[in-house]
Amino acid sequence: MAKKVLTQIKLQAIGGQASPAPPVGPALGQHGLNIMEFTKAFNAQTQQDNGTLLPVVITVYEDRSFTFVVKTPPAAILIKQALNLKSGSGEPHKTKVGSLTADQVRQIAEKKLPDLNANDIDGAIKIISGTARSMGVEVEA
Repeated sequence: MAKKVLTQIKLQAIGGQASPAPPVGPALGQHGLNIMEFTKAFNAQTQQDNGTLLPVVITVYEDRSFTFVVKTPPAAILIKQALNLKSGSGEPHKTKVGSLTADQVRQIAEKKLPDLNANDIDGAIKIISGTARSMGVEVEA
């Protein structure tokens, strides 16, 4: 028989560096989960993405057990990594902070495709391009 789902927790943690400190500890503690068990499992699973902010969805069951799914990094993080930026532009339509080639946008879209609401790679490219423009990054066609 399947376990009954109590709740789902969505948070963002740094890959390979999750700790019981906020935001992880309080979010898990209020549901009575073993925080150290989660941090050890999360850090082991995300070792290859060390230092990257990763969204994670934790499913909590009635018996206080849990499973979690690690998503791909947010598009803004991938764009900043591709251009070596600290942050996007404060005035995105006036001040440009960088430029992405069509190839870079395609690579980011392919990496992000499983978590995007897009049917194909062309739809994903449009989503990534829109995110880049809203950050003040020019996208070459």
